[in-house]
Amino acid sequence: MARLSDPITLLKGIGPARAKQFANLNIVTLEDLICHFPRGYEDRTRLVPIEKLQADVPACFRGMVMNTPRTAHIRKGLDLTKVTVADATGRLNLTFFNSPYAAQQLHYGEEYIFYGAVTGDFIGYQMTNPVFEPVGSPGVTTRRILPIYPLTAGLTNAAVLRAVNQALALCDPPEEILPEALRQRYAILPAEQAYRAIHQPQSMEEADQARKRMVFEEFFVFSAGLALMRAARAEKRVPPYPQVDMAPFYAALPFSLTGAQNRAIGEILADFRAGRPMNRLIQGDVGSGKTMVAAAAAYAAACSGFQTALMAPTEILAEQHAASLGRLFDPLGIRVGLLTGSMTPREKREIREQLEAGDIQVAVGTHALLTDATRFARLGLVIADEQHRFGVAQRSRLGAKGEDPHVLVMSATPIPRTLALLLYGDLEVSILDELPPGREPVETFLVGESYRPRINAFIRKQVSAGSQCFIVCPAVEENQELGVKAASAWAETLQKTVFPDLRIVLLHGQMKAGEKEAAMASFARGEADVMVATTVIEVGVDVPNATLMVVEDADRFGLSQLHQLRGRVGRGKQKSYCILTTHNRNPDTLQRLKALCKTTDGFRIAEEDLKLRGPGDFFGARQSGLPAFRVGDLSGDLQTLKDAQQASMEWIEAWGQSDAPEAAALRRRIGALFLRWEGTMN
Repeated sequence: MARLSDPITLLKGIGPARAKQFANLNIVTLEDLICHFPRGYEDRTRLVPIEKLQADVPACFRGMVMNTPRTAHIRKGLDLTKVTVADATGRLNLTFFNSPYAAQQLHYGEEYIFYGAVTGDFIGYQMTNPVFEPVGSPGVTTRRILPIYPLTAGLTNAAVLRAVNQALALCDPPEEILPEALRQRYAILPAEQAYRAIHQPQSMEEADQARKRMVFEEFFVFSAGLALMRAARAEKRVPPYPQVDMAPFYAALPFSLTGAQNRAIGEILADFRAGRPMNRLIQGDVGSGKTMVAAAAAYAAACSGFQTALMAPTEILAEQHAASLGRLFDPLGIRVGLLTGSMTPREKREIREQLEAGDIQVAVGTHALLTDATRFARLGLVIADEQHRFGVAQRSRLGAKGEDPHVLVMSATPIPRTLALLLYGDLEVSILDELPPGREPVETFLVGESYRPRINAFIRKQVSAGSQCFIVCPAVEENQELGVKAASAWAETLQKTVFPDLRIVLLHGQMKAGEKEAAMASFARGEADVMVATTVIEVGVDVPNATLMVVEDADRFGLSQLHQLRGRVGRGKQKSYCILTTHNRNPDTLQRLKALCKTTDGFRIAEEDLKLRGPGDFFGARQSGLPAFRVGDLSGDLQTLKDAQQASMEWIEAWGQSDAPEAAALRRRIGALFLRWEGTMN
């Protein structure tokens, strides 16, 4: 018997070149291969009469070859083999491209099982390049449930299938990690049966059961891993902060905090006094006041003799945080320092010296805070703004600059509770679900292209009143296939032909970092009337003077993304508006966009978006830090996710300290899983 850890080069037909192709799919060992699950199945078990074949619907049928195959050489590199087959219900012409195999194997008067899809219309149907096997042969590509695998260049589905079948014959599948009682309660197949059935199902029902096991197992391992991380952190001890008098802080604020803000601050202060490192997520909708909650935490840390590091995703946001915190903290005797990459070497050196001496209590910055040259006298609190833009590695590097500092993470992306449990299962969560008083909701409208003159007139009206406008496009440059507005071309059109008298600035992700910062800063200072941008402004800068957001081709964005963009306006005292434009007349698309016009509740929008689009689009490509599940689909498998999370909590209580084989196997699996995801998760 081979071992799961053995290389796939043990298998027949896999030499160095083929192994390299498999490596492109992260398949190196036999275990990797056995855990390379099908992305779907083709049910080739049912035979359909020729007359019942439907255009573009793949199916199996039994047919007799009615003539000797004829091969014609069309041109260099193109041979065509034609043959006619029939059953009792009808005839069908088959065409094979560059297939000497078909010409040699199909014999006049013999019957075969074919699988393919017919094409054509009322003039006549035909089938191109069907797979086939003699009627008497064992079904390898027909008369079976065929797994369809994720592939890479040069690797066919048949090659993967052969390799998987060899691996299953050579070694046992991965060991069982789910106790029998748990499997029975949730109707989960045993590991041995499931790992074979997912690759070699005898029916679609068996394939579904096997997939359910794999989804449950994957979610279970991840949830148990988060629970163990949380338990390990609960055992750490740090000196508890003393009871802090927050009255001077509250008195310095120019407004009253909301009930949700007060509740979140209370939870943070309780964490500080608990004597173990805090790991808390502040999750709040756009404009819910997360920064003030973070400021309260920094104040409490400073009063307890500790420094705070606040890391922002952009220099402009860091500068804004430093300015607003400076105004708040200066009268309270707390010094705020700014550290960014674009500062001069001398400025950086001075700030770093003051941090190391303990003269600065609150350091605000970008990734410059992470460099080895930045040292703190007594770092007690790390605050990460817009958490999904920072990886775990960056957070831990900042945390390593102190002795188990408290960690506070702020996210403006409302996340449905199920996903929040998954993404932040190792964090305590505080939710800010109230807007500060005086914040008017942004009025949102959905319009077609016929409204363009009115949109342009409204932009001019807002600018005349002294306000500024954002115009967001889905693409940077023109793309004929997509047929959507591109930021660079649209900015040029607006400047030359529509608003030649207005100051228009362009911002997109392909610009250099310095150019982006300069464009954003000039707009924030009021030096431009209109900013034409891509979604790079989604996590942007606070421009209280911006009162209008126009999103071009809004159907190209997710609801949560549109909600984030809408949050760029309505930050001042003036009434603000968001106009969504679309050419799309699809009823489902229009219904989705109208949902955004009806509510400004980010959590309701997030739930709707998750249902409609699934989590990959919900977060945007790889921005999310969503774990790279092999088989689980967070939108389609939410009930299995909930079951697995519940089961993992019960497992930790009953088996967490156990030496049973399943418990040891699960701990090994958790270690391997988090190692595989290192660097991709936030």
